[in-house]
This record gives sequence, structure tokens and C-alpha cells, in this order.
Amino acid sequence: MVKIELIASTGCTKCKDAGKELKTVASDLVREGLVWREVNVLDEFNYAVELGVMALPAMAINGKLAFTTLPTADQLRAELAKYV
Repeated sequence: MVKIELIASTGCTKCKDAGKELKTVASDLVREGLVWREVNVLDEFNYAVELGVMALPAMAINGKLAFTTLPTADQLRAELAKYV
């Protein structure tokens, strides 16, 4: 199982659009056992702080901060290759 969390705010259209593309990339690479979760930082501020998020958007993989900004599709593929 690979759990990916996109940490962003609800008003960020860039995050929403990029999140859709990145979710597709993740789904293509992690065929089974992918958990995709979009975390609204306003609702889960303490969780974001626990992860070490200092700026938005950010992305965590399996409960660890993996990207402090939105990754490109290639960057996400490269990181996920460690898990599949």
C-alpha cells in the first residue's frame, strides 16, 4: 500500500488542477493499494505541522513529507519507483 497525501488549501486552483494530474500519474504507477488523500490544511493544520509542512502545497508519501512543493509528474514517478 502507498498512501499519498496532497496538503493544500481549498482555494488553490493550481493545487487542485495539478493534484488531478499527479493522482493519475500515481494511479498508473501504483496499480494496487494506492490511497490518495487531499488534506485541507485549514482543517488539519496540526497534522500538517507534524509532517513538517512549511509552505503549500506539499506532498507526503506514507506519512513522511516527500515534496515541499508540488512535484512534476516525472519527480513523482521517480519517488514512487522506490515504493513499487
